[in-house]
Amino acid sequence: MVATQRIEDSRGRNLPQDADLAGPGLRAFFKLAERWNLRIAEQRKLLGDPPESTFYKWKREQGGALGRDTLERISYLLGIFKALAILFPQPDRADAWLRKPNAAPTFGGHSALERMLSGNVADLFVVRQYLDAQRG
Repeated sequence: MVATQRIEDSRGRNLPQDADLAGPGLRAFFKLAERWNLRIAEQRKLLGDPPESTFYKWKREQGGALGRDTLERISYLLGIFKALAILFPQPDRADAWLRKPNAAPTFGGHSALERMLSGNVADLFVVRQYLDAQRG
């Protein structure tokens, strides 16, 4: 039997561990990918380019072991989705914004999705930060 170490916050409540977040994170990611009409290559890039067999296992099982990098990426993507939903109450407009060229210096005439597909987790952070700033 493997002992699981629990981490508690300042009030003594158990905090979720990375393993606890894998299933919900992947389920949310794949729903988001469907909503944004992301191709498989785009999905893999946004998740940090996992091996193809690992990606399909995640997709099939909607769970499994995820590294902190992958969880961080999913967290940024969900934050981007939420910010877009706040900025654009019409879902079609929110989803379309992601693929439209953007003149803001952050994007240099490219779309937010192009920036996010660079493969760097920092670019997901930049898009999330940009949207959060737009929200005020």
